[in-house]
Amino acid sequence: MKFVVNSKTLLQNLQTIGGVVVSKPILPILDNFLFGIKEGNLKITATDLETTITTELEVQADGNIHVAIPSKMLMETLRSLPDQPLTLDIDENNFTVEITSETGRYKLNGEPGEDFPKTPSHTADESLQIPAEVLEDSIAKTLFATSNDELRQNLTGVFFEIDENQLNFVATDANRLVRSQRLQIASSSTTSFIVPKKALTQLKSNLTATTGNVQMDYNQNNVFFSFDKVKIISRLIDEKYPDYNAVIPTDNPNKLTIDRSQFLQSVKRIAIYANKTTQQIRLKLAGSEMTLSAEDLDMSNEGTERLSVNYAGADIEIGFNARYLVDMLTNMTTSEVSLELSDPNKAGILLPSEQDENEHLLMLIMPMMLNKG
Repeated sequence: MKFVVNSKTLLQNLQTIGGVVVSKPILPILDNFLFGIKEGNLKITATDLETTITTELEVQADGNIHVAIPSKMLMETLRSLPDQPLTLDIDENNFTVEITSETGRYKLNGEPGEDFPKTPSHTADESLQIPAEVLEDSIAKTLFATSNDELRQNLTGVFFEIDENQLNFVATDANRLVRSQRLQIASSSTTSFIVPKKALTQLKSNLTATTGNVQMDYNQNNVFFSFDKVKIISRLIDEKYPDYNAVIPTDNPNKLTIDRSQFLQSVKRIAIYANKTTQQIRLKLAGSEMTLSAEDLDMSNEGTERLSVNYAGADIEIGFNARYLVDMLTNMTTSEVSLELSDPNKAGILLPSEQDENEHLLMLIMPMMLNKG
């Protein structure tokens, strides 16, 4: 059975799904792409059993077949070839794949497509249409705050909270929290689920060049994102998400407004002098001035900067993890940001100085205990 496809087009489609393939899969066949050809339509699938991605393209084919082809060898071959038509000849008895280019011939050992894991059935309890740019932006603003702690599975993904008024995207690693409320997206029913980080990372990278809406279908076990000719299926994290609203302080009388870029660059510079383990920096607010400082007693390093700010509140000194602050400021887009504080032992709230009418963004960072000595 043969089919003809453009090398560049095939490589682009494989790059769309290739990020889900792991280097040491639990099943050897997961190191393959599944090629399914039916009536001139090529459907390519990759999975790690938790996340499945499929893409489709039209090819010139003389039959139908399902075959698993080694992902690494195929992609390395395509990357090294110039843009040209390729003929792939698949032996239907032993599933070897012979690739013929304008100048060469390459033979790969495939496997029966029937041995490849089945794609989860696309059965949905509910559906939503989400503008691609909104989904990409919300993922970008929350994904960095998810946890990498496998012992706290419920924090290793983004919490989707859907009701009749809005769709909330929430992420936390217990040291910081981000909530993006999208008011233009609503549902007739109320539900919530946790989508793993890996699936959202793949989704975000594939939304960059996408316009229009993304179809999001979901049931008790899986969520399905469909756009263009790409489908990303993710198993949901079967854990309860913490009551994140309980940790957001509502009474924050000390408020400052500052240029975001200026604040970000200052934190980056002062962080150079912070202890490499704690990454702690101090913010001291008094009058219209904020003093940023850090020290590493072990190395006898210290740094201090003073910035003019628009501040209303009592004098306060508070410690934060510099890396967390940098992440948060980097993932905001407004020219100015507001930092709201209550006391040195309670979380600080970072907000855009101006909120979009269809989005309310809130970032929270827990304080660090200051060493008074």
